[in-house]
Amino acid sequence: MKSINLQRTESLLMELIPEALSSMADERIRSLPITGVNCKNGKYDAIVYFDGSDYDKNEINQIISLLKKANGRMKSHVLASTGWYKCPNFKFVNDTSLEQSRNIEALFAKISKDKKEEE
Repeated sequence: MKSINLQRTESLLMELIPEALSSMADERIRSLPITGVNCKNGKYDAIVYFDGSDYDKNEINQIISLLKKANGRMKSHVLASTGWYKCPNFKFVNDTSLEQSRNIEALFAKISKDKKEEE
């Protein structure tokens, strides 16, 4: 169970990270949808999940590389917006849960269709 303060931190980062990304030069990360933030070790580390379902593996690796390069500017934006003394280190991960849920929905639709055809 996460503390209320940690949940607040994650919620605030969910707002601030897309703001910071929107000011970046590269279009691929400027409009990147952030799907979640999971803080670890208090506020020292944060895993940032993004939806990369529109990209192939090579493009996702490029996006992660771009996000790593933009890490400093994003930290500066978060610190300026919050007044915190320290900002978490961001680690970026492609969120595959959306793609998995789509696959499950498609599977259920196929099962439903097959059952109707059997009747």
